[in-house]
Amino acid sequence: STVRAGLTRWLLPTRAGVGKLELAGLAVLWAVLLVWGMDFIAMDFRSNEIGQSFLHNINLVFHEAGHVLFRPFGRTMMFLGGSLFQVLLPLLLMLAFLVKNRDGFAASVCLWWAGQSLMDVAPYIADARALRLPLLGGGTGADSPGMHDWANLLRPRGWLQYDLQIASAADLIGSTMLVLALLWGALMLWRYYRLAPADGG
Repeated sequence: STVRAGLTRWLLPTRAGVGKLELAGLAVLWAVLLVWGMDFIAMDFRSNEIGQSFLHNINLVFHEAGHVLFRPFGRTMMFLGGSLFQVLLPLLLMLAFLVKNRDGFAASVCLWWAGQSLMDVAPYIADARALRLPLLGGGTGADSPGMHDWANLLRPRGWLQYDLQIASAADLIGSTMLVLALLWGALMLWRYYRLAPADGG
């Protein structure tokens, strides 16, 4: 159908000239993301185990940048901007790879990152009442009143008691995005496999 053809064209764009050597490299990358992703999904957001990962430090850079970028839009957006931007950036990169580069596999990797980054936010949301997690400036939220993003976002709205439920939803949505990204990447690999030149390219 026309709709299916349109979705295939936009979501499954295949670059020309992907040989078997490059395809093998992409397959290895996909396998790494599969194992790493399943490890993230198995983590309990309440333990902040994900906060010990290498990717957390990368996400943190964009989290802090988000506070600066969204500061002009008011206090609420400044607090939300950190968590928002660390998830939004990989989604923007995903769109860039789809629209500009027409590279579905690269776009799927960006969606994987966005899902992981949303899961990375979940422990911070869950800490809104407990205020036990260490903050970037040193100490915990309890040591630095008014510095915990999610306490500042949830308390004025009377939502503080729902911190674990909101965190659980963020973790679930992030996990779902990560799984969808892996399925998307696998489909792209299959398409490249079918199109790879017989001589090994």
